[in-house]
Amino acid sequence: MASLELRPDSKKQVDDFCQKFTKEAEDLISKFFPQKIEELQVLLKTSFSCDDLASLKAPLDIPIPDPVKEEAKRKKKEEKEGKKEDKDDDKEDKEDEDSGPPCGPICTNERVEILLEQVKPQIQTLKEKLNMVTMWVQLQIPKIEDGNNFGVAVQEKVFELLTNTRTKLEGFQTQISKYYSERGDAVAKASKQSHVGDYRQLVHELDQYQYCELRLMTLDICNTYAVLFDVITKNFDKIKKPRGDGKALIY
Repeated sequence: MASLELRPDSKKQVDDFCQKFTKEAEDLISKFFPQKIEELQVLLKTSFSCDDLASLKAPLDIPIPDPVKEEAKRKKKEEKEGKKEDKDDDKEDKEDEDSGPPCGPICTNERVEILLEQVKPQIQTLKEKLNMVTMWVQLQIPKIEDGNNFGVAVQEKVFELLTNTRTKLEGFQTQISKYYSERGDAVAKASKQSHVGDYRQLVHELDQYQYCELRLMTLDICNTYAVLFDVITKNFDKIKKPRGDGKALIY
């Protein structure tokens, strides 16, 4: 029977690492998960206690054009186009066309931004802890043999839950990036076509939607810690000893 030759010191190094890692992972599940559940409950009660979504509106420093002045500007432009102008006039017109909107810098929604800065670390922390728990489950997988694999099937179910949760968290991060992109587009349209009120309202709608999404993300993260704690503690014996104590089965 073929076997891999291992140096005793190499095997000891790996065994020590696995033992240390296993203890850290089990402490993570038994102590850190309950702490995070309590922490996120407090966050939901304090930072996500807004009952009036209209109060989330951020000021948009975009002046609304005066119809009289715009009409005068249009007539002046038509008169210029009807005449032959020199190069200096052409250059001046080009500069007018290339100039930016008649407003200063438009900042992000400060309240939503504060919430984003609170939620993003929570997503990253959970992703890192999921990686640790996944590694812990993989270290418990026994040697592949025929029969008595019910415990291994439990491990696979837990591993599947961890993988699906990680995919969901990556979706949260993508949604946050999408918010910035969509809000930036809406602000750009509102500044270029400042007479269209719908673009202004779109910016406010995106802020309100993002607030609701961030609250749901926080709830989901909190629930994930609770579900993982519940599933792992209920099946701890099967995860740690998927084939039991090695006693023969009686049929």
